[in-house]
Amino acid sequence: MPDYVLGMDGKLYYGADGAALAVLTEMTNVRDLNLSMEAGEADVTTRANNRWRATATTLKEATVEWEMLWKPSDAGFEAIRDAYLNGVLIELAVLDGDKVTAGTEGPRGSWAITRFGRNEPLEEGMTVPVTAKLNTFREWVEVG
Repeated sequence: MPDYVLGMDGKLYYGADGAALAVLTEMTNVRDLNLSMEAGEADVTTRANNRWRATATTLKEATVEWEMLWKPSDAGFEAIRDAYLNGVLIELAVLDGDKVTAGTEGPRGSWAITRFGRNEPLEEGMTVPVTAKLNTFREWVEVG
């Protein structure tokens, strides 16, 4: 077993806001996906720190961006589109593997869809760039 994970093995799961991981559905219409997690910073420097700046982390945030094919008949496409159009939250789990496979991990929570566009390249299929921002962090999934 390799000690690395390929991007194509990652999984994005979706469902109604607040749904448990067990009932989330895999979104298979996903191309490239990027998960970004950052924390704010507070300067907590004192004179006792020997001329070194001291930093503490504050609020965390997470953003997931991905691209999917423009497929209005796809249930995942419809769920993301509808969450965006209706301004409602959607439950997402951004995992590095299958939700039932030991060792799989990643964030799960309620996300706001803040970007839902359409790219129309002349010689390619239409695609949708999507951005989701974490609204409510539920858990860091770690499948045992």
